[in-house]
Parts: sequence; C-alpha cells; structure tokens
Amino acid sequence: MSANISTKEDLMQQQILAAAKRLFQVYGLAKVTMDDVAKAIGKGRSSLYYYYKSKDEIFDAVVMIEVREMLSAMTSAVSHASGVEQKLHAFFLTKIEVLREKRAFFKTLDVGMDADALSEFQKAKIVLHHLIVRQESALMEQLLTDGMNKGEVRKMSAPELEMLILMLLSSLRGLKRELELEGDYEKAVPMVDTFIHMAMNGLKH
Repeated sequence: MSANISTKEDLMQQQILAAAKRLFQVYGLAKVTMDDVAKAIGKGRSSLYYYYKSKDEIFDAVVMIEVREMLSAMTSAVSHASGVEQKLHAFFLTKIEVLREKRAFFKTLDVGMDADALSEFQKAKIVLHHLIVRQESALMEQLLTDGMNKGEVRKMSAPELEMLILMLLSSLRGLKRELELEGDYEKAVPMVDTFIHMAMNGLKH
C-alpha cells in the first residue's frame, strides 16, 4: 500500500514539475503563479502545497532536474568513449548539445522581472553555476586521472590538475558562447576536434 502511495505521489510531483517547466518556459518565472501551475494539472492550489511550499521551491526542483539530466548525459557519453581524447571529445560535445537543447527553457526565465527580482535571480544563477562546475570538475578529474593511470597522459600534481580542469571548463564555456552568438552549432564538432587535439598535444609525455 505504501509503495502505491509513494508511486502516486511521485507521479503527481512529476506532473507538477512538467507543467511548471512548460509555464516557466513560455511566460518566465516572474509571471507564473502557484494558481497557474495548479490549473495546468487540473488541481486546486492546496494540492500543490502538499508537495511544494512555494513557486520558488517548484522552480528549484525543475532546475535541478535539468542539471541532473545534463550531467547524466555527459557522464554516460564519457563512460561509453574509450581513451582520454575521445572522452574529452564526448564531454565537450555532449555539454554543448545538451545546453543547446535546453536553451529555450533557460533563456526566457528572467522575462518580466523587476530590478530586485532580477538581482536575486542572478545570485541564484551564480550558486547554480558553482554547483555545476563542481560536478563537472569531478567528472573531468576522474577522466584525466584514469588517463594518467593508464599512461595516456603525463602525470600531474594535484594543483596542476586542478588548474588544467579550470582551463578546460573555461574553454568549453567560451566555445559554447561563441556558438550561441553565431547561432551555428554545425561548427561545434570541428571546433571541439581542433581544441581537444591541441589540448592532447600538451597533455602527452
């Protein structure tokens, strides 16, 4: 019985978050209310408060799903690639592709925000950025450490490895921004190919 209740609650949470994501994407975070989310799933507002105390709590849950999906896709792509060079290639291309797919959701979130709300939103984005960087850094560290242990790349000290990871992730963000500005994601593969090839030349013995 408890398992059935848990499954029902899980399904309800999924419905709430899916509906909220659609609304946030269309109208922006500021304009969506708890009533809007409740109407979208055909429930009363009180039903939402059983699962989430506020719109911000719903939004946090939606964003964390997006982040988990991105990191899961990157982890899977890396695990299915062989060798450091191919793993780095998979890491970069998967991140770019997933962010391209999710761009429609993230680009409309701040629509209609006043100055105070926008300031708080920017602070939340910074916190989220640091969370993503920590998780991506851990994946990158594992990837490179495995490469060192297998002799595919030269041995590095912990500070050198940390600096390298920061540089690689910063370069990835730069590539992503350029592709967004140009609106030409067909350049992603050749750009990543060139960058990873150059990086590997510096990582080998």
